[in-house]
Parts: sequence; structure tokens; C-alpha cells
Amino acid sequence: MRKLIALLFIAGISIPSAFSQPETNNQPPTNERKIQMAILFDASGSMNGLLSQAKARMWSIVNELTALRYEDVVPTVEIALYSYGYDGHPGSEYFTKQLVPLTTDLDLISEKLFSITTNGGSEYCGGVIKKSLDDLAWSTEKLDLKMIYIAGNEPFNQGPIDYKTVCKSACEREIFINTIHCGPYEVGVKHFWFDGAQIGCGDYFHIDADKSIQHITTPYDSLINVYNDSLNTTYIEYGSDGKMLKERQAKQDVNAQIMSPSSKAERSIAKSKANYTNTSWDIVDAEKDEDFKIEDIKEEQLPEILKGKTTEEKKKIIGEKSAERDEYQKKIAQLGKDRLLFIEEEKTKLGDEGASDFGTSVSESIEKKSTKIGYKKQK
Repeated sequence: MRKLIALLFIAGISIPSAFSQPETNNQPPTNERKIQMAILFDASGSMNGLLSQAKARMWSIVNELTALRYEDVVPTVEIALYSYGYDGHPGSEYFTKQLVPLTTDLDLISEKLFSITTNGGSEYCGGVIKKSLDDLAWSTEKLDLKMIYIAGNEPFNQGPIDYKTVCKSACEREIFINTIHCGPYEVGVKHFWFDGAQIGCGDYFHIDADKSIQHITTPYDSLINVYNDSLNTTYIEYGSDGKMLKERQAKQDVNAQIMSPSSKAERSIAKSKANYTNTSWDIVDAEKDEDFKIEDIKEEQLPEILKGKTTEEKKKIIGEKSAERDEYQKKIAQLGKDRLLFIEEEKTKLGDEGASDFGTSVSESIEKKSTKIGYKKQK
């Protein structure tokens, strides 16, 4: 407690605000609405800057998605990743590789994003779009938000698949094709990136992929990340892969911290929300499923904290950890709101100096497309 109070004073945050117990919208996600996003990265040798921007902005994009509501319903968020234009995909169709299918496992998305490597290759935009349309379990519901983001720098019309045909097909299925050209606006138009977005009912963006991300540091970041470390202690792994997946969670914290304290804070905020769940390996999340029974888990698949305990003792420990998690998530959520207000004020001061990058382009598009079909952003 004393350590936290000291951090509060250092950060310039009032103690009542930081320790208040705000109302939370951390209700379980529902399957009534879905937000589905596939991101297709050019992984040729010149795209290291693009991938660096994506890594730095990943959790801010996740927070944009998880802030959306449809008539007060919390949508389920699913994300998929592909790479294309990489010679290291031997025998692959159109030099593409599916890294992750549509999934709610946000730590898996982070792990695979940070694992992408680049190499020279043939960038077939039409081919990778076709693969994502064919391979993924896209929703057919009109009110579900479905988007594909493709980023790269070579002409959009390369390869054996006609980009016009696949982009038109996506639009007819109400899947928005958003293109992000890594280069000047006019070059992107000349090389058909603008045309692909127009045919695909999406948005066209151009960015400088080699430009460093401009992070806005806030007085809330440090404390948010302190609470995140405490939040991690509430996870109780189980099953044959439980320990490994808990270690993966910690590794993704490290990956975010490597990008910047701001990226780490964005990840911490994402972990305070309903869409961040780990039912496959965390007993506290799994316990929320009415079909889950702690007594069905074999002794050897339990962590030390639960071994040798009666069912009642196990449930008591799980309940205590669940209550602790709720408290930490509430604190992070409140600080996240304060942080967002601070960033918005700083952006106003910066004016046009905040240059577009991969993340800001995706965020702008999310807001435009979600509003179009009736979604609202929760403040």
C-alpha cells in the first residue's frame, strides 16, 4: 500500500481518484455480435518498419475494438493474421502464410505478430486477400463488423489473382477491404492501392513505414503497469499447457514493454476488459463457465496452490483470486479513462504533428466503419 501511495504522489495522481471503485462494464462478452478483423502484412525485406509500427500499436488497436458496443452489447472480438510476400513460405500458395485464424486469444495474436520475420519475395495482394476470404470463418450476420487490413509497398495488382475480383467479392459479403500503402499518397493511387479500397468498400491510407512511433507518455502509465503486475498474480494455471501459456502471457507483457511503457500500459488496459479471457488455461476465467467443475481437474494438472486441497478449499482460493482480479481491473480501467483524456488533450496541443502510422490508420478506419453500421464507442 505504501509503495502504491508513493507512486501516486510521484505520478501526480490524487489518491481518491486512483483508489475509487468505479462502475465497470467488464461483463462477459456475448456471441450476439462479433467484430472480426484480418490483418495481412507484407513481410518482404523492406517492411521491418511496418511491423515495428504494428507491434507498437497492437494493444491500442485492441482497445479501440473492445471499446465498441452495439446497443449496449459487448461484441466478441476475433482477429486473424497473415503474412505475404515472404520467400520463406516454401510451397505456399501466393507466397502467403496464415499465422493465426480468427481467434479471441489476444496473447496468441501478440506472440505471432512478434514472431514475423521479413525476407525478399513476391507480394501478391490479390492472392493473400483471396486466401483470407476463403480460409477464415467469416460471419454472415449483417450487423457484425468485418474488416480486412492489407499493408505493403509494391503494386497492388501483382500476381495471378485479380485484385478487383476478390475485393468486389469481399464487398458483396460486407467485408471491408482497407488498404495501407507504405509510401507516398500518389504512388499508392498509381499502384492501385486506392482502387483496391474503393472496390472493396473500404478506406485507403498511406503511411511512412520507417517513421518512428510518436508515443504520448502519461502520468498514469507507471501505476497502470504496477497494477498489471498485481493482476498477473490472480491467474491460476491448469491443464497440461497451463504453465506454458501463463509464461506466454508474461512474455507478451515483456514484448509490449520493449516497444514502450505506453504500449505496455495499452496492453494492461486491454487485460482489464471483458474480451481478454484465458478460459483454456486459467481457472479463474474457466470457473465462470457453468459447465466447468474444478473437481474434474486431475491433481497433476493443478498448480501447487491448489494441490492437496478439498473442493471447498479450492473454490475459496479461486473466489479470492477472482475478487482480487476484479479490483485490479477496476483500478486499471479507471486510470485508463484518465489516461485517455490526458492523451486527447495532448493530441489537441500537437495539432497536425501527430503523423499517421499503421495504428492510427487502423483506428481511424475502425471508427468510421463501426459507426456506419450502428456501433458506438464506450467512453
